[in-house]
Amino acid sequence: MSVIAKEVSVDEFQENIIPKYTDVINEKLGGKILKFSDEWFASADNLIKPYSPVRKVNKFTHAGAWFDGWETRRHNPEPYDYVIVKIAVSSANIIAAEIDTAFFDGNQAPAISIDAANLSAENKQRINWNDENLDIDKQIQWEEILPVLKCGPSRRQFFIRDSLTKNNYTHVRLKMYPDGGIARFRLYGLPIPIFPTDLNEIFDSASILLGAIPISYSDKHFGEPNNLLLPGRGVDMGDGWETKRSRSPNHNDWVIIKLSNYTKIDSIIIDTAHFRGNYPQSIQVKAINYPSDKIEKDLHIDDPNWKTVVPISKTGPDKEHYYSKKDNLLQNVYNNETYNYVSLTIYPDGGVKRLRVLGARSIE
Repeated sequence: MSVIAKEVSVDEFQENIIPKYTDVINEKLGGKILKFSDEWFASADNLIKPYSPVRKVNKFTHAGAWFDGWETRRHNPEPYDYVIVKIAVSSANIIAAEIDTAFFDGNQAPAISIDAANLSAENKQRINWNDENLDIDKQIQWEEILPVLKCGPSRRQFFIRDSLTKNNYTHVRLKMYPDGGIARFRLYGLPIPIFPTDLNEIFDSASILLGAIPISYSDKHFGEPNNLLLPGRGVDMGDGWETKRSRSPNHNDWVIIKLSNYTKIDSIIIDTAHFRGNYPQSIQVKAINYPSDKIEKDLHIDDPNWKTVVPISKTGPDKEHYYSKKDNLLQNVYNNETYNYVSLTIYPDGGVKRLRVLGARSIE
């Protein structure tokens, strides 16, 4: 059966893809370029960089003009150039892609397609695959997940499949026909989580690697809300959630997070790492068990069913703030309450690096 996909506007992509799915190949999550056919003019590693591409006019290298993206030689004798990317999560179902040809004008990729494969432990053993032994990639059973689609010069293009892939994948292959340049590659889907088998084990259900995702927020002027859910503590303020300065009395900013699973909350961590003069004065965390038969976009920050988990609490600069059940710093968690969404409110504004929701998984 042929794959059906269409190009959509940035507004449609922002409405239908960004709030529901994760960029599963992003370098921030652990996505990795494994192999490429060529990168003469510009490195394939640039494709999955988390920041927007830039242009440095009149900068040249030994190979030619400098570009912030992946660019191959002219006159490719093969039908296409390609790059193989390891997905950052354990595996994922795929729904959409962004191809950004920013600053590639006259040298952009004329067209692309995307293949995917599931290199499970069993499949890896069958073909003797490992991520360093890449000469055997022709043995992989690639499946086309996006058909050949035309690309334009110096523009962001958004492609959506008609449905989520039925299969889940661990690796993808981006092909461009026949050669040229692409600045950034984003691939959106649903991570397939691997949960602890022990239902008493404590883990972070707000991890983006397990499928947690922000569904709504008040502001993201300086930093994306999904940064809250990234692994690690980051390297600077650039990978946190930061809102603009407020000028009105009694202001607050907020974000609502869909957890990876129904959770019996044991502790909450609010990390203000690298936010030293712009951390929030105070924070508050609430949680809710939102029925699965209700429409997610109808869940609002002022829903009366939210329960306070961390009451309004002062924060400080560049540190982890730890609120635990053991230390009696939480509310509404002592009778095995189960939650599938949390909200973080900051007063009046500022930046937070990470939100961790540690708890045991509940089967609802």
